[in-house]
Amino acid sequence: PQPAPVAQPAPLPQHGATPQTDSVQPLYSPAVSQSAVVGARDEVVPFSNIRRRTAEHMVRSKAISAHTLVSVEVDFEGVEKVRTSLREQFRKEEGFSLTYLPFISRAALEALRTYPRLNASVGDDALIIHKDIHLAIAVDLDLDGLIAPVIHNADTKRLTGLAREIHDLAHRARTKQLSADDIARGTFTITNPGPFGTMITYPIINQPQVAILSTDGIHRKPVVVRLPDGSETIGIHSVGVLAIAFDHRVIDGAYAAAFLARMREIIETWNWAQEF
Repeated sequence: PQPAPVAQPAPLPQHGATPQTDSVQPLYSPAVSQSAVVGARDEVVPFSNIRRRTAEHMVRSKAISAHTLVSVEVDFEGVEKVRTSLREQFRKEEGFSLTYLPFISRAALEALRTYPRLNASVGDDALIIHKDIHLAIAVDLDLDGLIAPVIHNADTKRLTGLAREIHDLAHRARTKQLSADDIARGTFTITNPGPFGTMITYPIINQPQVAILSTDGIHRKPVVVRLPDGSETIGIHSVGVLAIAFDHRVIDGAYAAAFLARMREIIETWNWAQEF
């Protein structure tokens, strides 16, 4: 039998038939098959140092950790009542707004006491559980990269102290005043896209940590409210979602879910007024 004919390559376009293009090398990626093509009307924006470092870290983290996500819905009505009642006084005394993030951070730190394996790093064939909690807070840098400055020994601070630290670190991150120590030794990270009204965010773990908590948008919505006599009614409450991405190599879903359940319990039942 005769061999099958070999397909011939398509003819090259005539010179001048299409706009001249250039190739752009991709950001850090060990398995990219081809480069992007730049058209005549496209704009090439060079990557900043922080964007390149962010990209390298994200790709590396996805390659290392078995990322898995679990989330819970949380009623923030108790937090909202305290926050609203103290808003003006807090701003007058501290010089900045009291947001939800310090409350969430305080609840996370308290829950980590019960679920310490989330405050850990992966070592050589072992999980290293850290006794001190150094809380990293992801800060957006004008929509062009992230940095996660660290509140060292965050578990020793109460809510007002956490609020001060979060405000100070975010300001210094955006004005490029962080020291090397400010971004070192984090053991657990919180990222906060909630001000943009997000629903559920799947963040990437901050290596070599094993988990990262996402705080999403808090909205007014109808919920079922149980009254003291056991009956139920409908009320309008401030409700949001907390999600945690964790490394399934070392943390199981039930453990991460139990941590979020403990956080929810703290947020909904804690005596927040005593924190001030």
